[in-house]
Amino acid sequence: MTMLNKRRGIALGVILTLALATGAYAYWTANGSGSGSGTTAASTSAVTANQTTALTPMYPGDSAQTISGNFDNPNSAAVFIGSVTVSIASVSAPGTCDASDFTLSGATMPVNAQVASGTGQGSFTGATIQFNNKASNQDGCKGATVNLAYTVS
Repeated sequence: MTMLNKRRGIALGVILTLALATGAYAYWTANGSGSGSGTTAASTSAVTANQTTALTPMYPGDSAQTISGNFDNPNSAAVFIGSVTVSIASVSAPGTCDASDFTLSGATMPVNAQVASGTGQGSFTGATIQFNNKASNQDGCKGATVNLAYTVS
C-alpha cells in the first residue's frame, strides 16, 4: 500500500470515528417531550346493607338483641364503607304501637373497611334493639313488625 493510500485510509478512519462519535453524542443528548393521561371511575352504584340477624319476637322486659349484616356491592371493584346507621323506619301493628315502644342503641356501626364486589360481602354489627317495658298497656304492639332502615356511608 502506498503512502498516499495509507493517509487516505487514516483520514477515512478519522472521519468515520468522528461521525460515529457525533452520532453517539446526539443520541445521549437528545431532547423531547410527551404527554399521557389516566381516568378514574365516573361514579359508583349504591351499596345495599342486608340484615342477617333473624330477630326473635320481642316482648316487654325482653333483653336487647344484636343487629348484624353484610353488603351487596354491585360495583366492579371494592368500595370503602365507613359506617352503617340503622333506624326504625316504621312500625306495622294491628293496634297502637310506634317507634317509641322500642329502644335502638348503638345505631351507628363502624365498618371502616373495603367491601369487595359481589353479594354478601363484608359485615357490620353492634346495634341493638329492645322492646320497651312501659308502665302503660302495650297490647297494641302484639303482632307488630318493626321495619328497620339502613344508611351506608
